[in-house]
Amino acid sequence: MIIVHIADITMFYAPASGGVRTYLDAKHHRLFTRPDTRHSLLIPGAVFSEQNGVYTVPAPALPFGKGYRFPLRLAPWRNVLQDLQPELIEVGDPYLTAWAALDARRQLDVPVIGFYHSDLPLLVSNRMGNWVTTNVEAYVSKLYGNFDRVLAPSRVMADKLTHLGVKNVFVQPLGVDLQTFHPDKRDPGLRAELGLDENTHLLIFAGRGSKEKNLPVLLQCMKRLGRRYHLLLVGSSMPTMVPGNVTVIDEFCPAAQVARLMASADALLHAGDQETFGLVILEAMASGIPVVAVAAGAFQEIVTEQCGLLCAPNDPLAMANAVRELFAQGNAALGRQARRHAEQHYAWDSVVNSLLGHYHAVLGTQWPRVAND
Repeated sequence: MIIVHIADITMFYAPASGGVRTYLDAKHHRLFTRPDTRHSLLIPGAVFSEQNGVYTVPAPALPFGKGYRFPLRLAPWRNVLQDLQPELIEVGDPYLTAWAALDARRQLDVPVIGFYHSDLPLLVSNRMGNWVTTNVEAYVSKLYGNFDRVLAPSRVMADKLTHLGVKNVFVQPLGVDLQTFHPDKRDPGLRAELGLDENTHLLIFAGRGSKEKNLPVLLQCMKRLGRRYHLLLVGSSMPTMVPGNVTVIDEFCPAAQVARLMASADALLHAGDQETFGLVILEAMASGIPVVAVAAGAFQEIVTEQCGLLCAPNDPLAMANAVRELFAQGNAALGRQARRHAEQHYAWDSVVNSLLGHYHAVLGTQWPRVAND
């Protein structure tokens, strides 16, 4: 049997990190157990270590970085890749680790795939202003132009790369853990914990309270909806001044806890208009609840009319009207349809099968498909 060795490398991996870690953990779990595949995952850590194919490479912690580490030296990452000698490398961030992978390619003569998880020009302009956008776009164009193939989680992200002149870009959606996020995780006691009666419509948002999530829109929306509706905000860096019909859990919550809260709510509410994919949308759908989100970013590709409603961005009144319309249509039926849609299109096994197709294309080899769990 031919064993193909794939290595993933990224700095986007921390105890409280989001979509990239979720993707890599799901992928590693499936590839690591395949007899025809060896999978290595290189991530930053305090010291060098290895456990079950996960290698930590020393990198300094970012001040106030919530567990993130920022590699400053290229050589340790390149050297680990050279020692491992993978047949293919996938890069998960646009920083030093990406250049380490490209440097290792010159010695190993193996293909390198870049996964464009985050919209770097938009992130930088949000924090530093538009005056740096042109330089950042040139950097992205140069870096991703070096990869043998580029994957983007949504069509909107792929189009941005193509607009920057990057070739060989393919859309590769992410997936959701259909066992962790499941309607059976619903807890009928949550409303009592929150002091709500059974007639109150319970909404939820889960994620980081960062600027691009547009949480003020959610809060203004809740003021318009009034007491018959209640919003649960779950995640780190949440606002402290909120309307009376909003409850805040201001901490990073593990997936099992989020799954319980998600399945126990009636719908997910999301005002972010810059999402590159939106894993939390899939987690809500897998939990059997519909979605009210804005018609922007990747949400227009994920949220179908069978799964929820989209409204105008940055418009609390439009969002409030969409919430009322959702419940008028029947949130329970929409939630069941959302679960079926997640099962049909976003199971991690299907995502990994699609990834293997990309790897086959750049390697010219073939693997059997992953069997569904």
